[in-house]
Amino acid sequence: MPEDANPVRDGHEEGAADDAPREDPTTAASAGELPGRVVDHADRLTRLAREAVDEDEAAAYRTDREETLAEHGFTARVREDDAGETLVLHPEEWLDDGTIRPDRIEDTDRAVEVSLSGASDPDEWQDVDDHNRALVESVRENHGEVHGTNATVLADFAGNHYAKPIEDLTATELREFETEYVPRNAWLDDDQSTVLRESVRYAFDVAKERVPDW
Repeated sequence: MPEDANPVRDGHEEGAADDAPREDPTTAASAGELPGRVVDHADRLTRLAREAVDEDEAAAYRTDREETLAEHGFTARVREDDAGETLVLHPEEWLDDGTIRPDRIEDTDRAVEVSLSGASDPDEWQDVDDHNRALVESVRENHGEVHGTNATVLADFAGNHYAKPIEDLTATELREFETEYVPRNAWLDDDQSTVLRESVRYAFDVAKERVPDW
């Protein structure tokens, strides 16, 4: 079911459960960022809810998503526009009785947007993720742990934000990865940051594809 909503006009709607150990939500809130693994999990639950045939099952996925996001002070919406559907995760404090109040938004960068226009079938998403993880291991084996870690971050971005193989990422998406996703979600050290673009090239090399000019 499409959920038509603009995050600066409407209220909120759906929710997520995370099987992995959770970080301290206070730390995440004080940093003004939602942990990347929570974003990834919310994205996957959203896709599962969209594909569920049974409405009770879909509702359970949405409830799980909302519960996990609530632990970090966030909530979720799905916005539909000409570009397709986008999962929008934003602080609950922006809401007043289910409606976003623009006067409560001090920093729009705290919101996280994930395109839902890529692969939406859970099995297809898993195939994409398996493919990307295989590329990561090849990068790690051939070029070392630093590049392997960077390739892991790239795989997280490609699979969870665009549901596509790493080598299908466009120049625009790679710029988004470097300038928006990595600073918000990856917390790379100096060694990793210095060779990030090289790591991306290695991932494309393993896939036998040319890196877009980004």
